[in-house]
Amino acid sequence: MATTLIEPLCLGKGDMNDPRKNEDSEPTTHFGFQDVPESQKAQKVAEVFHSVAAKYDLMNDLLSGGMHRLWKRFTIELSGVRSGNRVLDIAGGTGDLTKQFARLVGPSGEVVLADINASMLKVGRDRLLDRGVAGNVKFVQADAEKLPFPDNHFDCVTIAFGLRNVTHKDDAIRSMLRVLKPGGRLLVLEFSKPSSSLLSKVYDSYSFKFMPLMGKLITNDAESYRYLAESIRMHPDQDTLKAMMVEAGFERVTYHNMTGGIVALHRGIKP
Repeated sequence: MATTLIEPLCLGKGDMNDPRKNEDSEPTTHFGFQDVPESQKAQKVAEVFHSVAAKYDLMNDLLSGGMHRLWKRFTIELSGVRSGNRVLDIAGGTGDLTKQFARLVGPSGEVVLADINASMLKVGRDRLLDRGVAGNVKFVQADAEKLPFPDNHFDCVTIAFGLRNVTHKDDAIRSMLRVLKPGGRLLVLEFSKPSSSLLSKVYDSYSFKFMPLMGKLITNDAESYRYLAESIRMHPDQDTLKAMMVEAGFERVTYHNMTGGIVALHRGIKP
């Protein structure tokens, strides 16, 4: 069976009755350290990833010293995915997790790589096809806040280094809960808050000086990597994200700090 590319979804502007809005103006949200209208954030994030998509893997290796592979390996180990499962890999990007999940679920299972960004989705699709990953993988351009899948559909949902770019994170978490089967697992791998003040200071210096410099040298785009550093600082810390998952309806929510809390893996179960 050939891999399938599903047409992109239209991005809505949201309900004008949303309590986040007022009568006079559209509410704002953060784009890094900037405040932008909510309707503009998705496009601005898209521009960042259009810019970095071609060298995304190279930059990940350089900026993390290869550690991102270990973080993702732990995510796979904790997922509990097995033969015949159906897995959704949100913000799947260049397909690191999808490749491993496709091997685990086998020919009787299915993995859906979903990403809101067309450039990242194309890079992931081409990369996986070049490596012979086909037959049990589908590619879908989709918004995490409005997942285009039936209720109770997946055994496992993952989102790796993508939740911080979502405008309404609580909506996305509820959408993930909806598409999971009862007993299904959500795993959120994301940059978080370092556990010590000393590490936090070192990490700040690294993020705001070294990351943009490497972005300039490798991709000729310092600004995109400055945004990525800022977006990490604006993301909820470990306990806040855990509380958001519980509020959405997940049970047995836990998190595991890695590399001194620079990265955290949250896991929740749908009741």
